[in-house]
Amino acid sequence: MLKRLLLPCSFLLMSSASFAQNEDSLMIRKLYNEALLRGQSYENLRYLCKRIGHRLSGSPQAAAAVEYTYQVMKQFCDTVYLQECWVPHWVRGDKEIGRISSVRQGAVNVKLCALGGSIATPAAGISAEVVEVRSFEELDKLGKKGVQGKIVFFNHPFDNTHIFTFHGYGEAVRYRWAGPSLAAKYGAVASVTRSVTNTIDDHPHTGSIRYDTLYPAIPCAAICTRDAEVLSEIIRNEGKANFLLQLNCRTLPDTRSYNVIGELRGSENPEQVIAVGGHLDSWDLGEGAHDDGAGCVQSIEVLRLFKAAGIRPKHTLRAVMFMNEENGLRGGLKYAEIAEKKKEKHLAAFESDAGGFSPRGFGMTMKPEQRSKVLSWKPLLEPYGIHDYGGGGGADIGPLEKQGVPLFGLHPDSQRYFDYHHTEIDVFEAINKRELELGGAAMAAMIYLIDRHGL
Repeated sequence: MLKRLLLPCSFLLMSSASFAQNEDSLMIRKLYNEALLRGQSYENLRYLCKRIGHRLSGSPQAAAAVEYTYQVMKQFCDTVYLQECWVPHWVRGDKEIGRISSVRQGAVNVKLCALGGSIATPAAGISAEVVEVRSFEELDKLGKKGVQGKIVFFNHPFDNTHIFTFHGYGEAVRYRWAGPSLAAKYGAVASVTRSVTNTIDDHPHTGSIRYDTLYPAIPCAAICTRDAEVLSEIIRNEGKANFLLQLNCRTLPDTRSYNVIGELRGSENPEQVIAVGGHLDSWDLGEGAHDDGAGCVQSIEVLRLFKAAGIRPKHTLRAVMFMNEENGLRGGLKYAEIAEKKKEKHLAAFESDAGGFSPRGFGMTMKPEQRSKVLSWKPLLEPYGIHDYGGGGGADIGPLEKQGVPLFGLHPDSQRYFDYHHTEIDVFEAINKRELELGGAAMAAMIYLIDRHGL
């Protein structure tokens, strides 16, 4: 008798689970259809890149981007507001000059750019012998005797054996970030770093540095990889070379800026938040299309997709345009600070900051049981190309980790990202409309599942 009673119960449970999964599948399809047929992220990005342009923290363009995204989200969000944060204001100044003095080739002009936060050279520039190192260990071996009064050339190539190119970036970027101060430790007068990219090209890649207060601040620049190869070859063939470096940058007082926040209020648990964001600031060489205009418009699009598809979230959905990820993380830190002060409950936080390429999955930072629940949804997302669940969250949402918030970082295909990263060619034309729209839809789909089933 008991066996006969259990069979219908089991059948009902299986039917209920099957029905829920089918409903989820239909709603995810609805979100994707809206994104692919009527998506607005591409045109929003066009305006951000072409009408506003680069958006370095403290610049007039950054202020214009704050106003623009505020107005865009007002069209469909229940609430839009600004969150004040004070940001660094570094200015590049006139175009930089780099020149190799070669015994055999004479003067060889190279393409380089100041690294973000660098001090300027004297007006006439700095001219000195250049010494090449491929690691910090080589620098240490040279010591003060081999470095003092010279320009250190950090020539650490990207490791192209990594399939996920961010792993190669993580290994190489430390020479940009910490190299100038470690060179100054031994008396270098300036440093030049091989651009952090897996390509050989003519585009110098900028990025931030950190001056260690224990050592003097020295001017520092990134040289394009093609000219890094030229410089290395001259040193190898001739034994040494001189280098002229002229930078015109300066740091101004900190400037008031804002995170821009839009919300769709939850119908059942409005006090619980699912956040999704990108960083509104960008470097000043291009238009910040992949880094990170794409992430901003995708995050805005997540909320619009819910609204347009007629999906009323149970929890409050919040799109955050973070300010100052590139050279300070002030926006991300301020957001986490206020969330903690207000005792806000975040169910999850998402970030898109890896380019507007085809989405492949999500990096996740969370408890094992939460990760297991996310992985149980794989069959619902695999038809849309979402299959990679390795890695972690992102920089702007990172400060939320200590509050126990589960973090998700959208993982687009990474193969081409470092062609554009922090360069003059990171422009709107480098974005594919369909790939961009798929990224926003992927985040909307995962957020839908969390909103419906929790973590």
